[in-house]
Amino acid sequence: MTETKTDPNEVQALLGAEAHRPWWRRTTVWLIAGALVLVAAGVVVAQKRAASNAAPRFITTPLARGTLSITVTATGTLQPTRSVAVGSELSGTVARVLVDVNDRVKKGQVLVELDTAKLRDSVNGSRANLQAAIAQRHQAEATLAEARANLARYEEVARLSGGKVPSAAELDTARATALRAEADLAAAQASVAQVQTTLSTNETNLAKASIRSPIDGTVLARSVEPGNAVAASLQAVTLFTLAEDLTKMKLSVDVDEADVGQVSNGQKARFTVAAQPGRQYPARITRVAFGSTKTDNVVTYTTDLEVDNGDLSLRPGMTATATIAATERENVLLVPNSALRFKPNLAGAPGAGGGNDGIMSKLMPRPPGMSGYRRSLGGPGKSADSGKGTIWVLKDGQPVALEVKKGLSDGRQTEVSGPGVAEGLAVITDQASAAP
Repeated sequence: MTETKTDPNEVQALLGAEAHRPWWRRTTVWLIAGALVLVAAGVVVAQKRAASNAAPRFITTPLARGTLSITVTATGTLQPTRSVAVGSELSGTVARVLVDVNDRVKKGQVLVELDTAKLRDSVNGSRANLQAAIAQRHQAEATLAEARANLARYEEVARLSGGKVPSAAELDTARATALRAEADLAAAQASVAQVQTTLSTNETNLAKASIRSPIDGTVLARSVEPGNAVAASLQAVTLFTLAEDLTKMKLSVDVDEADVGQVSNGQKARFTVAAQPGRQYPARITRVAFGSTKTDNVVTYTTDLEVDNGDLSLRPGMTATATIAATERENVLLVPNSALRFKPNLAGAPGAGGGNDGIMSKLMPRPPGMSGYRRSLGGPGKSADSGKGTIWVLKDGQPVALEVKKGLSDGRQTEVSGPGVAEGLAVITDQASAAP
């Protein structure tokens, strides 16, 4: 067996210069170190990403200024500002109807005529009676003149004869005759006056047979036809309903007793009707009734609103839903009511539930007694009983509690003020669950 000898020069050639370099200058070492650095960086990024996903995420809204309106809602019906029921004071048969629904009428215009045959006969009879009464008055005047002349002659003869003639009895008879003639004349004059009164009444009734409009307006309803018999009793029969001016109307709504304290004359309102969907009409309160109305044990107060109906798009009898601006606060800081109810949940934060939970509790500031924080908001137009509340704002990615003074609320937003409360603060309204 032949022994082979290794030449040191050949080994050196195989290893090359790498075998003689220091370890820190070797390429292999740096490659391994670079790989370890990349692995460590990946681990750090993964840990940061996991921590970021585990951290709570908050939904915020900027604290902004606005106008807060406290409103009262009520329903009612539209009515003309002035409507007149036209009836008949007389009984009779309708001869002619001269107007119809929606017609414009003028004051004094004839609307309907009754049969006037009997009324004219009554007028003619009264005129004849008047002529007879006047004739009787003239006769009484002539009789009185004759009686006075006879009395004057008797008195002259008695004066000239020194009272010898005529006798006293004859003189007394002449005086009595003159007095009776005066009484007959007075009765005849009274009879004339009485007949004149009857004639005037019959002429008035004849005039009322032509029923006229008492106002300038529009015919809303008609309940009479030619040939109908009208029977006037203690209450006049309604033949027509007239509206004076449909360009100005009245909305009468029923306000609940719980809201009537917030409603007063002069307040503005808006209302809608089913006939004009999407359109809101302006209105203004003109009267709030002191008297109440009770229906099904619900107490309401009738409130009248003034309505402009220049385009005649509204009609009497329409049902309307009105929203009355009871209170309005302008340029105030507003937060959603959800922000006042919000309480941060740190269960998903890093270290939650472990020994580090105490550290997070120290880092997260809380007002005294916040663990039992449950403040209730008032309804529309009311604030909480204490008038104070807490909102959480996001600063440097962390929620910070801020005590505020609460004002009016409309049920969705609440007016807030106090130290540190400024426009633009990121107010937390909700907390999103952490990503898995």
